[in-house]
Amino acid sequence: MIRVGEGYDVHRLVEGRPLILGGVRIPHDRGLLGHSDADALMHAVCNACLGAAGLGDIGHHFPDNDERYRDADSRMLLRHVCSLLTAHAWTVVNLDATIIAQAPRLAPYVDLMGAHMASDLGIEVHQVNVKAATTEGLGFIGREEGIAVRAVVLIGRS
Repeated sequence: MIRVGEGYDVHRLVEGRPLILGGVRIPHDRGLLGHSDADALMHAVCNACLGAAGLGDIGHHFPDNDERYRDADSRMLLRHVCSLLTAHAWTVVNLDATIIAQAPRLAPYVDLMGAHMASDLGIEVHQVNVKAATTEGLGFIGREEGIAVRAVVLIGRS
């Protein structure tokens, strides 16, 4: 049996926060606002995995009113989601994610992001694909007010 899950996350860019995507700290004048480290890539992937397995969403498992998750490393959240998949006899077959950001340029970091997620999910790097796109200056992303991420995951019985 296989299942597909889709995840989406968006966070506002603000001053005074580091920009972390895919577990990589990226040099930029602003970072993403959120209760945890606000890693929108990891959050979208968590939601895709949880959705595919029928296990709810990231807000259910890691509520933003729970102080245990304040400034939490989202790689830890993804590892926990992976343990939930394993407990339900699921494994990730492949993952494809798109980061939508006007700036900064993310291409130099996508391989490391993919390596982090592969490691956290216990899969091979070639099973993960991360890419970046802009909105050609359109909308809140084009105005550099925030960053969005879409992720799709295929899981199978382990």
